[in-house]
Amino acid sequence: MNSLEQRLSVKNIVEFPLESGGSILVEVNDSAATDDRIGLGDEVTQKAQQTFESALERVKPVANAIMTKVRSLNEPADEVEVKFGLKMSAELGAIIASGNAEVNYEITLKWKQKSQDGQTS
Repeated sequence: MNSLEQRLSVKNIVEFPLESGGSILVEVNDSAATDDRIGLGDEVTQKAQQTFESALERVKPVANAIMTKVRSLNEPADEVEVKFGLKMSAELGAIIASGNAEVNYEITLKWKQKSQDGQTS
């Protein structure tokens, strides 16, 4: 990020309501495009348009697609770990974070060695 981008990047606090009541505050990076929001330190500057749980629902299809493909391997792994970053947006909810133009996923597959009697070691 160059110095101009750093100056234009504004951190806002967005309030996401919870389905069970209450809310959660999430810090989000927004570009400093002209709009009617005013940043006031750590005060809430926006209310999300959906619940926190609804925002996370957008990630489910991605996780399910990865798990479906991993399970379809000829020799499925004994353990699967999938990591990816999320960005939160008041308007869009959860967004899979990327460093630049590419999305960053980390998938770890582990197989346990089986002995001749079929026991895992």
